[in-house]
Amino acid sequence: MKRLLTSTILLLFALLIWADPIDMDKAFEESARIEASIKRTHFPDRIFNITDFGAVTDQPDEPCHEAINLAIIACNQTGGGTVLVPEGTFYTGPITLKSNVNLHVSEGATLKFSTDQSLYFPGVVTRWEGVDCYNARPLIYAHGETNIALTGKGTIDGQGSKEAWWPMCGAPRYGWEEGMVAQRNGGRDKLLMYAETHTPIYKRVMTPEDGLRPQLINFYSCHTVLIEDLTLLNSPFWVIHPLFCESMIVRGVTIFNRGPNGDGCDPESCKNVWIENCLFDTGDDCIAIKSGRNNDGRKWDIPSENIIVRNCRMKNGHGGVVIGSEISGGYRNLFVENCEMDSPLLDRVIRIKTSTCRGGLIENVFVRNITVGECKEAVLRINLQYENRENCQRDFVPTVRNVHLKNVTSEKSKLGILIIGLDESDQVYNVSLEDCHFNNVKEGGNQISGARDITFNNLYINGKPVR
Repeated sequence: MKRLLTSTILLLFALLIWADPIDMDKAFEESARIEASIKRTHFPDRIFNITDFGAVTDQPDEPCHEAINLAIIACNQTGGGTVLVPEGTFYTGPITLKSNVNLHVSEGATLKFSTDQSLYFPGVVTRWEGVDCYNARPLIYAHGETNIALTGKGTIDGQGSKEAWWPMCGAPRYGWEEGMVAQRNGGRDKLLMYAETHTPIYKRVMTPEDGLRPQLINFYSCHTVLIEDLTLLNSPFWVIHPLFCESMIVRGVTIFNRGPNGDGCDPESCKNVWIENCLFDTGDDCIAIKSGRNNDGRKWDIPSENIIVRNCRMKNGHGGVVIGSEISGGYRNLFVENCEMDSPLLDRVIRIKTSTCRGGLIENVFVRNITVGECKEAVLRINLQYENRENCQRDFVPTVRNVHLKNVTSEKSKLGILIIGLDESDQVYNVSLEDCHFNNVKEGGNQISGARDITFNNLYINGKPVR
């Protein structure tokens, strides 16, 4: 059945993407089929209250993660159910989620994660900026689990700040001072060279001295996942990072994370993901779709695919919905609709970033009914020359094709469309904009290079039609 659905979608896309104009209603019919194929979580009616396992409130010097993890194990071993975090503030260290467990953070409850880095080592297998490694244990982690959830109207606070976690990026504006541990002191470069030199993953063991901050939530190779209704604050690094996951729903989540590399939700080499009714206010990309960096992405060769983004709001961030830059495994089939984006600190609305380090094929991006109050740079930016100073092998030519926007309205930006292709090729093609209105565009139009087959149908910039 899965193969039949995939083949049907690919066939219909082949018919759709070369149509002129694009039939967006038909394209979004495929998103409905993908949505229907996503498996939903379900849990037995059993409750395991973390206070019954020894968790107590308001004890910052005595984190209660052992009690929480005991409750999760007990729930898992009895066939599943809900692990309840009741009202109150619970200080905790790293939490490991197990199959058939819903960790429910009640309204009025807060999980505050300790900033004591020693609690997060020894590390676990994960990816850091698209590179496989053993790094600090994510604050909430799962590996190889099925039917898992994080729910509730409570708060999960990573306690990232200029005093903890964030200075490790190495930037003075985030609290770094000379002599502090930071990724810029060699840890990040070491990890990137592990990938460039094909070092086996078991040898890529990062230490606290490497300064590579952990994710707030990292689910690795999990199936049937729900994250719903929570408020997620102040992650050390990326907030939600599903990796090699399938059938995942992120719904009704509020993310506030103004820290460095503070991405909101980064599905990496994931399939069938539905992100709906969420609010993003971030220090980096709001949603960034990935599939591995350079050699590691090509080694696994697992694209992200079939991702739906609907009814979301984006405030601050480098981009609203982004593909890349760690996208060497490729990406296909993105559906974005009915979203609102507005902030002078939101750089772009739709952003695709890649390079000749990354390679890969990015295709079939469908965007409609987007209302933008203001963005800083461009409504659509496609860049095939991202991070040109990166030390890497540059023999991998990326391709971006079949990108279609309809009924996108923006009230303020520097540019409408910004496309930066490659100097000697046209690897960006079949891009269309239909029924779009971009007002108060400071530089009056678009900047397009290294691209072909760009089609405008009722595109208006500053009230004037663009042909």
